[in-house]
Amino acid sequence: MKTRRIYVEKKTPYAVKAKELKEDIESYLGIKVDGVRELIRYDVEGIDDSVYATATKMIFSEPPVDDYYEEEYPIAADEKAFSVEALPGQFDQRADSAEQCIGFIDADAKPIVKSAITYVIKGNVSDEDMDRIKAYCVNPVDSRINDAPKPETLVTEYD
Repeated sequence: MKTRRIYVEKKTPYAVKAKELKEDIESYLGIKVDGVRELIRYDVEGIDDSVYATATKMIFSEPPVDDYYEEEYPIAADEKAFSVEALPGQFDQRADSAEQCIGFIDADAKPIVKSAITYVIKGNVSDEDMDRIKAYCVNPVDSRINDAPKPETLVTEYD
């Protein structure tokens, strides 16, 4: 089964974490930004179309408070983005919960889910300031930047 990517973003009135991050960037880092968006990125494999359609609206997002985008999300010319994921071997609570919930929809499914947080920074932000924002958002003990394209498969094979 193919790998799918979905991005979930809180609608503006509910985007509390994004507002808090904007305040942190401006107050702690001293960097002026016009806005911050936070999207949860899910890569999903091992489920059929009907389970995916149900999971999109029941597990990955809450339609009254979230917008979701399949494969790509809208980004303006004055926005820069980066994604942060758990390091290999770190427990990904969000992905594990999604896998378990998919099991309630289809007990025979063998889903693989990986998640990340995509941050979108709006404004005239220099590359140096973006590096400072990234350093602020990444805890190197348990996470890393991952801006790679969607993988062909989520199955990890070890030697």
